[in-house]
Amino acid sequence: MRRTHGNVQKHESSNPVQRKLIGAFHDQVVALVRRAEPTCILEVGCGEGYVLAELQRAGIDAEFIGVDLSASAIEAARRRVAPPAELYIGDARNVRALFSGRRPDLVMVLEVLEHLEDPKAMLDDLAALTTCHVLLSVPREPLFRGVNMLRLKNVRRFGNDPEHINHWSARAFVELVAQHFDIVVRAHAFPWTMVLARV
Repeated sequence: MRRTHGNVQKHESSNPVQRKLIGAFHDQVVALVRRAEPTCILEVGCGEGYVLAELQRAGIDAEFIGVDLSASAIEAARRRVAPPAELYIGDARNVRALFSGRRPDLVMVLEVLEHLEDPKAMLDDLAALTTCHVLLSVPREPLFRGVNMLRLKNVRRFGNDPEHINHWSARAFVELVAQHFDIVVRAHAFPWTMVLARV
């Protein structure tokens, strides 16, 4: 899955442009979660809990659950996300088994699918897991790589992050999600594609 260090770097950068981009990303997530009106939110690949904490700050009234492969990320999330949130160490690829007894009405998978060898299998699992909505985001390609090239990041890889094994344009990603869910909203938080969908 994602590298913890990169996630921290992304969310805690002192670069004003980066902070503005992450702020817009969080604002879009909050707006789409409000639209879904969930009572129980599960974030798969929650990392250090930045998004869950942002939802709490925004006053979203729901039960919060997070899972991430990294023990150190979950440790950081437990310091960042206010109780009574439930935070677990676990592999996103086993999320259906991990939460078979829980039925969240919103499952968020933000900046994770680009890291997985079989994103379609993950979408199948999400469709069986949620009772209503999913909120998904991925880097919008080739825009994301172009932005990396402009800031001289991963130049030898033509802007591609080494952990990213999947690359979607906005249209291709929406088409992929539409094979598993009904699209509610397609949104953009530059340079990411975000989709709210329902079973």
